[in-house]
Parts: sequence; C-alpha cells; structure tokens
Amino acid sequence: MADRVPLDFDPPVRVLRALLLGVDNGELANPTPCPGWSVATLLDHLMGLSVAFTQGAHKRVDDSAPEPSAHHLTRHWRSRLPVLLEDLATSWKDPAAWTGTSQAGGVTMPAATLGHVAMTEVIMHGWDLARATGQEYFTDPRTLEILVDFLAEAPPGQFGPVVPTDDESTLLDQALALAGRDAKWRPPRRRPVAA
Repeated sequence: MADRVPLDFDPPVRVLRALLLGVDNGELANPTPCPGWSVATLLDHLMGLSVAFTQGAHKRVDDSAPEPSAHHLTRHWRSRLPVLLEDLATSWKDPAAWTGTSQAGGVTMPAATLGHVAMTEVIMHGWDLARATGQEYFTDPRTLEILVDFLAEAPPGQFGPVVPTDDESTLLDQALALAGRDAKWRPPRRRPVAA
C-alpha cells in the first residue's frame, strides 16, 4: 500500500484553477480581502507561492521571489499559473515532501508544518480570489477540519489578526477567521458614473 500524505492538494488546486477561468481582465484591478492587494497582485502572489512551496516540497531553496505586485504579473498568467499550481499539488504527493525540515520564503520549519502552511495559502487565497471576482468558493470539509486545528494552534496573528466568529460559523468561516479574514467581506460598491 502506498504511503499516505497528510493533505491532498488536488481538490483545492482544481477549485482554484476553475476560479482562474472566471477572472475577467476588467477585474484585475478589483480589491481583494488582502488589504492593499488587487486581483492582479493576488495572482502574482499565487504564482510566487506556488513556486516557493513546490521548491519547499523538493527541499530546494529559492529566495528569489519579489514582493507580490500587479506590475510583476506576467501577461501569460492564464496559461502559466495553472501549470504552477499543478506542480505544487504534484510535489506534495510525495511522502518525502512531508519529512524532515524545509524552507519557503526564507523561513525554515518542519516540512509537515510547511505543507500545512502551503495548504492554508492555497485555500485562503482561493477564497480571496472568489470573493474579489464574485464567484462561489467550495472546499473539502475534511481538509477544513485539519486546517482549523492547525490554525488554532498556530501563533496568534501568523496569518493576520484573528476575526471573531459566532456559534453558527461554518468550518470555512472558522478557518477564514483564524487566518485573519472576515467571511462577510465583499468588494466595495462602485459608485455610478455621472452622466
């Protein structure tokens, strides 16, 4: 029997790749739940984190990623980002990716922790993209249960200030709150252009 890994990246990566198809060029300047980030900046970050966490799974170090910026987003992102996400998902299928220590973004940590951070990034930024572009977001409840436990044990504020939730919160709402996101976030309403 093949070794099992703690988390399966295939489902959230499939969801994120489907969301990319729903992004219109006119939405690239839209705000996202990430303060100060446009959709284009978020897409650039997704490209950078895909490379960084893929390298981390392979125990290779690459600190060359610049700060996310809409200006850095390649015009070929529609064809390139799905490939990078697929590489990310494939790299974490190897049980060796989850052993020992690894590094991403200049931070060294246990590889299993890095894998959980990578999954958190994929799911949270998938939700960010869905919200910013008016799309629905769904993810596997089993993965969310693992992430809620992981985020609850993470140092406070590691992903942003924790947002209060109520007793009716869904698993996704709980994960979002622990990662510093308000599940009720919506893009600001645009003012009508005067005639």
